[in-house]
Amino acid sequence: MNTPVISLQNVCKRFGKTKALDYVSLDIPQGVVFALLGENGAGKTTLIRILTGFLKPDEGQASVLGQSCVKSGMEIRRQIGYVSDSPALYEWMTSEEIGWFTSAFYDEAFPDRYLELLAAFDVPTGIKLKNLSKGQRAKVALALATAHDPKLLILDEPTSGLDPMVRRQFLESMVDRAALGRTVLLSSHQISEVERVADWVAILHQGKLKIVQPLDALKNNTSIVTATMDDPAATVALPSGKVLTESQTGRQIRWVVQDLPADWRSQYDGESGVTDMDAQHATLEEIFVAVCDQRATRPDPYRANTENNIDNAHV
Repeated sequence: MNTPVISLQNVCKRFGKTKALDYVSLDIPQGVVFALLGENGAGKTTLIRILTGFLKPDEGQASVLGQSCVKSGMEIRRQIGYVSDSPALYEWMTSEEIGWFTSAFYDEAFPDRYLELLAAFDVPTGIKLKNLSKGQRAKVALALATAHDPKLLILDEPTSGLDPMVRRQFLESMVDRAALGRTVLLSSHQISEVERVADWVAILHQGKLKIVQPLDALKNNTSIVTATMDDPAATVALPSGKVLTESQTGRQIRWVVQDLPADWRSQYDGESGVTDMDAQHATLEEIFVAVCDQRATRPDPYRANTENNIDNAHV
C-alpha cells in the first residue's frame, strides 16, 4: 500500500481554552483532490499550519510526504506548494522578477516552467505586482506554488474574492494535477466549488473531524427521507440507518440519513401513521448543513434504531 501523502494521528491543538483541533486522525492518499470543508473558525487553517510546520501540535503526530511536520517543517515547505487566500508577494517586483527570485530555492528548470505557467494563465510579465488585479496576483501565487511540480499542493481558501473565470482556472488546475498523480489539499467553505472537483471530502466542525469519505460514496450513502403523517402530533419511528437531523413542518417530517438500507420502507406498515414516503440522495450542501448546523434538531437517541451520534463518525 502507498504511504499516505498526509497523515494525522490524534492531533490536538489548543489556544487558551479553545480547542482548535480535537483528536483529528486522517490519511490522504496520492493522486486525489482532497477537500477540507468547514465554517470559518472550524480549524482548517490551524490544521494547515501544522502540516506546513508553522505550528506544533499539543498532542498527536502529523507527517507530510513521510516526514515529521515538527522535525522537518523546512524540508516539507521546500517540497510542497502552498497558496493562501491572501498570498504575500513582493509588491515592487514584476511577475517575472518574483519568479527569478523564487527560483533560487528550486532546480534550474523552475524559471522556464514558471514562465510557461504565467503564459498559460495570461499574466503579463512586465507589470509590477502592486499594479496587477487580485485575480492576476492569485495566478502568480499559483504559478510560484506549482512551477517546481510539487507532489502536494495545499490551497487555503484560494478562490476567495476571485471572479468566476479565475476561480474556474484554479479548479481546472487542481483536477489536472490530480490526473498527473499529484495530490491537492483544498481547504474551503465554498461547497459548490468542492462538489465540482473533489475526489474526497472531510468535514471539520469546531475542531472535530466529522466525516471523511470519497465524495461520490458520501452522496450516494446519504439520503433525504420525507414522510407525510396522518397526525402531525404523532411520534414516528426513525428510519433505519444513521439519522443526522430531523425536522417537521405540519404533517411532513424530514430526516437526513446515512446508510439507509434498501428495504427501509418495510418498517412503516399501515399502523405506523405514515401515509406517504420518499427518499432522494442528498447534496453535499445538505450533508454539510446536517453535520454542522448548530440549530438543527438531532433525533432523540431513545427513538433511534441505531446509534445516531455524529461525533462518532468513522474517520
